[in-house]
Amino acid sequence: GRLPGLRVRYVVLVWLGVFAGSWLVYVHYSSYSELCRGHVCQVVICDQYRKGIISGSICRDLCELRTVEWRTCLSPAPGQQVYSGLWQDKEVTIKCSIEEALNVKARPETAPRQELVLFDKPTRGTSIKEFREMTLSFLKANLGDLPSLPALVGQVLLMADFNKDSRVSLAEAKSVWALLQRNEFLLLLSLQEKEHASRLLGCCGDLYLTEGAPHGSWPGAMLPPLLRPLLPPALHRALQQWFGPAWPWRAKIAIGLLEFVEELFHGSYGTFYMCETTLANVGYTATYDFKMADLQQVAPEATVRRFLQGRRCERSADCTYGRDCRAPCDRLMRQCKGDLLQPNLAKVCELLRDYLLPGAPADLREELSKQLRTCTTLSGLASQVEAHHSLVLSHLKTLLWKEISNTKYS
Repeated sequence: GRLPGLRVRYVVLVWLGVFAGSWLVYVHYSSYSELCRGHVCQVVICDQYRKGIISGSICRDLCELRTVEWRTCLSPAPGQQVYSGLWQDKEVTIKCSIEEALNVKARPETAPRQELVLFDKPTRGTSIKEFREMTLSFLKANLGDLPSLPALVGQVLLMADFNKDSRVSLAEAKSVWALLQRNEFLLLLSLQEKEHASRLLGCCGDLYLTEGAPHGSWPGAMLPPLLRPLLPPALHRALQQWFGPAWPWRAKIAIGLLEFVEELFHGSYGTFYMCETTLANVGYTATYDFKMADLQQVAPEATVRRFLQGRRCERSADCTYGRDCRAPCDRLMRQCKGDLLQPNLAKVCELLRDYLLPGAPADLREELSKQLRTCTTLSGLASQVEAHHSLVLSHLKTLLWKEISNTKYS
């Protein structure tokens, strides 16, 4: 007598399973089609190149010879197109922005707009001296008034001469100016001498190539972008244990991350803040050397201070730049203060607690936990930053290096 009821339950369960599966497929497809618009990016860039509006070292390969191969879509947002690719037999990462194209819902079968606002500067008739001054003013506004900036301007002009004819054409100037508006490109340019940032390989307009994407330390990257926030912390830690590198390799990656924090602090072109400190940004090479996977959320100190200056607030959450660059709120004046609550090192140490403590050698775990706990309590006050931060960072690096030195992991 109970069989009909059981059959109905099974039918309902099967129907729910099919519905849930179909919904997941739909979400994944919708997410993919919205995020992955590389074809739009290529159409827009090549159209501008053929009209002579832009130039670049890889324009011919991209638009005429078609030797830049687009592979896997890695885009974090519709306006920021990121793809793995192949160029000159090298694994590369292809990056470009298509906000302009998306604003008018450009499609590959429709002709892009005659002119994009992105490539409107400098204007015809601008002299090389004026362009130099224009570039210097831009860098001062974004990096601060630093004595090293004239040398960086020289590098920009040298890079702008894509065809190496010892002069900068209007198309070349428009292209390098558009590139400078891209936060990550500006940071890559500022950090190109540092070993933990990817190298620039070539560009066309505001599209550019860097070294191939490093391996990711975050297992959740395997999920569709819309489902990643749904991953519970406990499951994330379990995935890290099952699929992540062995502990000694993680220690080596962590040492590289700590070195990157040093590089960001008082470098040649000022101080930089990490404003999205997550495992998704912790990458590494085949030899487990740390590489920053994404510089989009690394910001110059001058940019963060300009954002905070005079900003009205009710609580500290109102004084947040990016995801986690947060300053205190002066409730009496109702304005944001200038110093961040947490410096780069404290945020990185919070990350390393979950990354390094699971699976750490028993004789090291207590001391490592103690040092990481001390590190996470550091504040962003200028009075603490110099000596104290350097000492804590040095102790951590020494502790980790001592554990893996003279082994195959070093």
